[in-house]
Amino acid sequence: MGQTTILGHRRLFTQPKTKGYDALKWIKTDSIIVNPMLGKPVFEQKDVEFPEGWSLNAINIVAQKYFTGTPGTKTRESSLRHLIDRVVDTVARQGLQEGYFESSDEVEDFTQELKYVLATQRAAFNSPVWFNIGVPSRAQQASACFILAAEDTMPAILNWYKEEGMIFKGGSGSGINLSNIRSSVEKLGKSAGTASGPLSFMRGADASAGAIKSGGKTRRAAKMVILNSDHPDILEFIWCKAIEERKARALQEFGFDMSLDGKDSFSVQYQNANNSMRVSDDFMIAVENDADWDLKAVTSGAVVKTIKARDLFRQFAEAAWECADPGMQFDTTINDWHTTPNAGRINGSNPCSEYMHLDNSACNLSSINLLKYLNDDFSFDIEAFKHTVELMFTAQEILVGYSEYPTENINKNARAYRELGLGYANLGALLMAQGLPYDSDDGRAQAAAITALMTGHAYATSARMARRVGPFAGFHKDQEGMIRVLKKHRKAVSEIDASLVAEDLLSAAASSWDEAVELGQLYGVRNSQASVLAPTGTIGLMMDCDTTGIEPDLGLVKVKKLVGGGTMHIVNQTVPRALTALGYTNKQNDEIIAYIDVEKTITGAPHLKPEHRAVFACSMGDNSIHYLGHVKMMSAVQPFLSGAISKTVNMPEDATVEDIEQLHIDAWKLGLKAVAVYRDNCKVGQPLSMAKKEGAEEKPAASSIEDKIIVKGTVRRLLPKRRTSSTYKFHIADLSGFFTVSGCSSMCQNRVQHYLGSWIHSL
Repeated sequence: MGQTTILGHRRLFTQPKTKGYDALKWIKTDSIIVNPMLGKPVFEQKDVEFPEGWSLNAINIVAQKYFTGTPGTKTRESSLRHLIDRVVDTVARQGLQEGYFESSDEVEDFTQELKYVLATQRAAFNSPVWFNIGVPSRAQQASACFILAAEDTMPAILNWYKEEGMIFKGGSGSGINLSNIRSSVEKLGKSAGTASGPLSFMRGADASAGAIKSGGKTRRAAKMVILNSDHPDILEFIWCKAIEERKARALQEFGFDMSLDGKDSFSVQYQNANNSMRVSDDFMIAVENDADWDLKAVTSGAVVKTIKARDLFRQFAEAAWECADPGMQFDTTINDWHTTPNAGRINGSNPCSEYMHLDNSACNLSSINLLKYLNDDFSFDIEAFKHTVELMFTAQEILVGYSEYPTENINKNARAYRELGLGYANLGALLMAQGLPYDSDDGRAQAAAITALMTGHAYATSARMARRVGPFAGFHKDQEGMIRVLKKHRKAVSEIDASLVAEDLLSAAASSWDEAVELGQLYGVRNSQASVLAPTGTIGLMMDCDTTGIEPDLGLVKVKKLVGGGTMHIVNQTVPRALTALGYTNKQNDEIIAYIDVEKTITGAPHLKPEHRAVFACSMGDNSIHYLGHVKMMSAVQPFLSGAISKTVNMPEDATVEDIEQLHIDAWKLGLKAVAVYRDNCKVGQPLSMAKKEGAEEKPAASSIEDKIIVKGTVRRLLPKRRTSSTYKFHIADLSGFFTVSGCSSMCQNRVQHYLGSWIHSL
């Protein structure tokens, strides 16, 4: 091995003076994606070259999404080497030019090690890097995540449309908090008119997003819209997507194509954005205490309306039950972990809620495939993992300076604060392969230790880079806040249960944070943020991951609908490894796998011990993880992330509104920064579902909360299993009686009481 440099780069995966590809066997194959409904290819490229061992699914994803050049011409990339060389060689040249490397040997070691890591599916950059970097005809946009700022002027609002469009064109997504835009009950300055309110402008932005293909490919734009819980239009915001989802169901019943990429689906509004309500600790405490909550004018801060916090929270839960939107972001927690508070508060997030930092900022992401670091004895390969953290984090940091940005404000902030989002994928598969249930104390402790090691070592690497090329420009302005948060991370390591984690792994995590704090105090850090947990959708497929991000598997056999047409059957490849870890014989393994292939479930499989069933539990199906298991896993790793977690808490179709209310209260108390739920079958177009046994009866999709029985304008509304109620006494002449009102909010009950009181009085 070569000498360890100040950045930690050395040869670990490859031999000195060799190329990163030398140890790999390369094969040629055809990439064809067929639309099964039409029986015709939606994409085709012959003789593409990939390392042996890459699945056809991964090959198809890369060839279709990331190869550049005109199809059918010699300019078209046709080998994974072309793609990786284009990106890594660009990074290496930029790093040498900016002083990250001090010798040609150092940059060569870095280059070959990184190429090996990428070619062996150990890690991957976010999609914009693969789309854009090193392509002369494209803007060199490397960041996947942007946060924009909203101002209450028409020029600023129209500029928001433009900025989002340019971000989407580059293959990235953006988020924005619209709470600065005055509400629909406020006046327009000196004129007699009333403001349109943020939702009217959301419609325009949604239409723009739906018209733009992300990075010029088939994937549509990704965006987040946030509104604070004290904004006067918050109730309209809460319900906007649910109402449109009802429209989609009605149109589907009349024969319109409302499928994921259906030709009629574009008539449904607000569907290109994820919506989130931003709440403070004060709001959540008011919910617990059934206290009043003030909705305040944007322009003056005056109270426009006072409602019960619990009523607002209830309506939020009902909308989330009905259509999985909006999500919830916990503002107080987010800003308590803010590394640069003097630069401004955190108002927004990217589309998936994992990147949270300053307005007009950017974050480029990468993810490490955790399953690649599982040793043959089922232990975790600490040194290889740390080495990969160094390689990926350094490459991401170099791309900050190389990248182009869509606006001058973002360009300024991105270069000044240098936010990065290193993360991982395949956590669910790793835990399964080790024989650990996802929803268990052991599983959560393992995940916490790995996450702590990743972020701690990333910040230690950032501090070593700061020693060489300087800390981020805003560091000295926010040094106290930065070090305070690093110490909060370090303290959280001591709360991991040492009895549940291998000693060497927990020790490595603790040491990484000691090093990060010590070096950070000496030299500063190069990056104000280091880590997030992203959804890793496309790059997860690129790395042949069984599970994305922090998620458990959705099901052991899944069917994915592809935007642009076609479907992909995805079979979990980790089950045999897990069975071996649990002590099953090869013959038993084969019989269990054969059972899953036919039945599409492990429930009832021969030889499977009851105590092992939880190891194979998934988000959906007859062996599902309880939804609180998802929340607890997020809580276990959140203290070791700079940003937050892109995570869907999967809930069964029969989950109640009360279940959703309690889940969000639990998420807040467990220290999450954000949470989103998905109740099975609540959407007309569900992109990922479980495969069913051939001949199995299809379950009808869940209806809206209003049960979709409408007669002459009257709506039948199903009552929840548990509901609050109030009983009132009345007198008519010399008779006394009682009536009970239940199944609706206290605001609704008050109305009912008023109308019944008027009716009784009229008697």
